[in-house]
Amino acid sequence: MLQDVFDDLKEGYESTLKGLARELAKIRTGRANVAMLDGVTVDYYGSATPLNQVANLKVADPRLITVQPWEASMIGPIEKAIIQSDLGLNPSNDGTQIRVPIPALSGERRQELVKIARRNGEDHKIALRNQRRDANDMIKELQSGGDITEDDMHKGFEKINQITETYTTKIDEILEKKEGEILEV
Repeated sequence: MLQDVFDDLKEGYESTLKGLARELAKIRTGRANVAMLDGVTVDYYGSATPLNQVANLKVADPRLITVQPWEASMIGPIEKAIIQSDLGLNPSNDGTQIRVPIPALSGERRQELVKIARRNGEDHKIALRNQRRDANDMIKELQSGGDITEDDMHKGFEKINQITETYTTKIDEILEKKEGEILEV
């Protein structure tokens, strides 16, 4: 019974880590990364469609993303969507593909991005704490229902705290790595 609680907790923590990784991938570093364009949607025959569903995205070199639309008629709408995306990117097209140069970041902008990354990390740590609280509540219910002893309940709390510490450390490591990428010139 306790093992089920621990397994559910770890599963929730893993999904939280994946969510953090997705959020941090959207934060711009000085390098080109197709994940930067994940939030861009294009008007594709009247419906908002993610960019990666209407074109091939490639990193041509560390400071350039190329967008190859599947339909030539989509070049204009794709270019317009990238400009309006609020990413600060200025795409250009040559008639067959769109080139999106990634400008170098200023020191001030790098510090802002580090703050955004830390805020994302803190939000995900809060999610961990909420999941920990829920797991502790489940253990209390097991004990009050007579399914486990009070000693097992306290051991369960200790195990949950150990698991939480492990995942909190993983979040800190992920953030540290991302901050290094952002601050790298």
